[in-house]
Amino acid sequence: MKYEIVQGPAYSLLKVELRSGESITAEAGAMVLFKGDLEIKTHTGGITKAILRKIFGGETFFLNTYIAKGYAEVWFAPGVPGDIAYIPLNGKSIVVQDSSYLAHHGDVDISVTWRGLRGLLAEGELIWLKLEGYGGVWVNSYGGLIELKLSPGEKVTIDNFHFVAMDGDMKWRIRKFGGWKSFFFGGEGFVVEIEGPGTVLLQTRILMALARALKRYLPSGESSGHLPGRGFRISFDI
Repeated sequence: MKYEIVQGPAYSLLKVELRSGESITAEAGAMVLFKGDLEIKTHTGGITKAILRKIFGGETFFLNTYIAKGYAEVWFAPGVPGDIAYIPLNGKSIVVQDSSYLAHHGDVDISVTWRGLRGLLAEGELIWLKLEGYGGVWVNSYGGLIELKLSPGEKVTIDNFHFVAMDGDMKWRIRKFGGWKSFFFGGEGFVVEIEGPGTVLLQTRILMALARALKRYLPSGESSGHLPGRGFRISFDI
């Protein structure tokens, strides 16, 4: 399997080349195009887990698996402008913000690890997916992606909506931002405290801030387009 991340880092798109017998899985709606000899299987990935993803994570009930019968190519794009990164699993697990999962390959199990403080967050819910097994996962960000490596015992506190992914065995807890006054009026709400060792991925922008900014200037129902980004190309063999 070979993949490329093109038009990054602003408008990244994932191109995957498959040899006969290789496959890749993504949520419905992520595919841009495909070509070559492909079989497409639409499935739930486990009915119970699919129901949990839908109810608690707002995720699509179905997954699409693209299986190559010969040479084939599939392109995928996230729903927001930003970057894409590949995380190899090799038997370990990762925790990913629900909106940051793009696709995966190999023997990977997807479940909802935490449904967050549903109903308590004024601007949305904090939903995390757990992916574990053998293979790899592509995640996406809104804005740029930053990789943060923590040493054993090192702690970092992150705004919940800037969180993208972390190693599944890292220690973490959700808490409010400062005291009650800071929590309600400090503009942060809930934060995530994560302890190393391990790697954390962050995104440099959040959609809620953009939505608030646009709401000030756009009448209800009005939308605008954008010009395609220009970026560099990254190519890997896995």
